[in-house]
Amino acid sequence: MNGVLVIDKPQGMTSFDIVRQVRRWGKIRRVGHAGTLDPLATGVLPVAVGWATRLVEYMMAGDKTYQATLKLGATTDTQDSEGQILEEKDWQHVDRASFDEAVTGFVGDIEQMPPMYSALKKDGKPLYQLARQGIEVERQLRPVRINSLEVDNFSPPYITFTVACSKGTYVRTICHDIGETLNCGAHMTALRRLSCGQFDETVSYTLDELQELMDQGKSLPLLSPAEALADWPALTISGAVLGRLQDGVAPDMAEVDVTGLAAGDRVRFLAANNLVAVAHFTPGGHGERPGDFEVIKVFPLVGDDA
Repeated sequence: MNGVLVIDKPQGMTSFDIVRQVRRWGKIRRVGHAGTLDPLATGVLPVAVGWATRLVEYMMAGDKTYQATLKLGATTDTQDSEGQILEEKDWQHVDRASFDEAVTGFVGDIEQMPPMYSALKKDGKPLYQLARQGIEVERQLRPVRINSLEVDNFSPPYITFTVACSKGTYVRTICHDIGETLNCGAHMTALRRLSCGQFDETVSYTLDELQELMDQGKSLPLLSPAEALADWPALTISGAVLGRLQDGVAPDMAEVDVTGLAAGDRVRFLAANNLVAVAHFTPGGHGERPGDFEVIKVFPLVGDDA
């Protein structure tokens, strides 16, 4: 059993709760998720099963899209509604024009200060554990990219917006920082992930839907490892080229169709529509090893032990 299950995570569960459930359904230990969602959040959570867990780092690297709701007038220690209120301020001066003006400063390449209540680590210890002990440590600003931020509903003190952003963006920090810009404070009250890389709600399943399939004795609706990287260029191989690649020997350009590829592109090698390797295109070689690709990972052929 190898592939990716895209789950619509319900509110109140941790991402690891979902992993545990998939382990029980699949009777398999090797399960991992591709991007943590806090218990407050709902939405798209890709879960890798079997050797597809080796693809998690690539699935996590993609951009994300979220719909969030913030509440003006109060800041909290967690920057969301599950924390303790730190300060309350009047928000009545905020109108649509002032909000839109404030938001413009949060689109493009920006820097964020990670919240203390986060899974980032300091000396091997998660920041949220330190925060629960009342300890605040120095953090470094982190560069993130906000591709777009569009208001969906403006009903102050509640404002709902959709944001498309890079990996590592804290949406609750966006809510908090908007409140600071408006000089009234704000915190996040709801969050839903609409997409994670190439995966969106259209390919996701609720836990109830999956439980119904299990009750009917059906298999988990896994996307294949090849489908998990469907947004990567695909190069089809067979025969001797496949055999050498299984041993880690990269193909030459003359042996595959490299039309449209540029140096440095990531590619997936397929054999009979099965993912067999991922690599970087490095025309002209890369050091002493043969071939025009730098092989990153090689995967078992169908039927091989994983």
